[in-house]
Amino acid sequence: MSDIKPFKGLRPEPNLAEKVASPPYDVLSSDEARELVKDNEFSFLHISKPEIDLPKNVNQYDKKVYKKGAENLKKFIDKQILIHDEKPCLYIYQLIMGEHKQTGIVAGVSVEDYNNGKIKIHEYTRADKEKDRATHVYILNANTGPVFLTYHAKISINNIVQNIQKNKPIYDFTSNDGIKHTIWKIDNEVIIEKIQAEFNALDYLYIADGHHRSAAASRVQAIKRKNNPNHTGEEEYNYFLSVIFPDDQMYIMDYNRVVKDLNGFSEFRFLDKITEKFGVMKQNSQFKPSEKHTFGMYLNGFWYRLTAKPDTFDKEDPVESLDVSILHKNLMEPILGITDPRKDKRINFVGGIRGLQELKRLVDSGEYKVAFALYPTSIQELMRVADANKVMPPKSTWFEPKLRSGLIIHLL
Repeated sequence: MSDIKPFKGLRPEPNLAEKVASPPYDVLSSDEARELVKDNEFSFLHISKPEIDLPKNVNQYDKKVYKKGAENLKKFIDKQILIHDEKPCLYIYQLIMGEHKQTGIVAGVSVEDYNNGKIKIHEYTRADKEKDRATHVYILNANTGPVFLTYHAKISINNIVQNIQKNKPIYDFTSNDGIKHTIWKIDNEVIIEKIQAEFNALDYLYIADGHHRSAAASRVQAIKRKNNPNHTGEEEYNYFLSVIFPDDQMYIMDYNRVVKDLNGFSEFRFLDKITEKFGVMKQNSQFKPSEKHTFGMYLNGFWYRLTAKPDTFDKEDPVESLDVSILHKNLMEPILGITDPRKDKRINFVGGIRGLQELKRLVDSGEYKVAFALYPTSIQELMRVADANKVMPPKSTWFEPKLRSGLIIHLL
């Protein structure tokens, strides 16, 4: 059973939606966010990354930052930049990127389902990032960024969604990155109950992106529950903001790697070491993997095709058979000496949206010595890992298109 709930959304005044909507807080540095909002007083980044409105020497985890976020949220409400819906609603959120289209349901999702494992995870969280989001949620008393969830697609849910899309949307605009964002409001109680019944019939939901936001919601619920002697379980803090998409509409891109050095090896010796676990073929042009267990490598002006040898990984293990695991266990760790990619400063990660040219640029610049292009992890692989109660290596998935923040806010 998956428990979802309508809520009184806080959302932009329709004429301001395009200006308010912002990229997620965690895909921009503070300096990039400052640059993005310099001519836009309405950007939701003033709320989701409030350090941009403070001096640069203020630590992004300083209490002043969260306090500023709360002040900015109040200002947006007082100026009616953000307005409340009068009754609990669900919402439909559609994104179109080129030929790709995905349509999800915006709802409050149960913290207890997350705590009990009915919302499945596939990666570990970092304590500092978890604490940051929990503090942000607690001081603003709001979920400002949605958790990106998925489920095994159901035709019955698709049919309900498609019928709602025949109505006029509350927002419909194309952001400056070319992504089309359209949102419909569902305030009909009969339809809401039908959607809730459909989700009640699901065994599990899966986190696609937003593990820190989910963990933060659990932290905040625990605090608020402890401080509320009249706790019933129906309070808004028992639910967190999510957009839930069917698995067959998800789009995962490659998540690539660049490394600063060859760990003391000469180029010749490095290539020789790789041949122990991979077939290596030099290419006449750039190489983008088109199937699992193949990798592109860019080194000293040349592209190579690497093919994992069959006996170098466990095909039956949902984690060990992932390309990110194969690359790490057979090359990154034993040859390049990268044991913990979360902490090692010699490695960096490049989302597939930036293309192979970005890998080439980084290596040609001299900042990095070698780059690796991976075949994208599939949503089925992600769910298989989650179903096995295991976790994926860090930076295994890059989801596109990105949800915009600020279009629907959930107050606690």
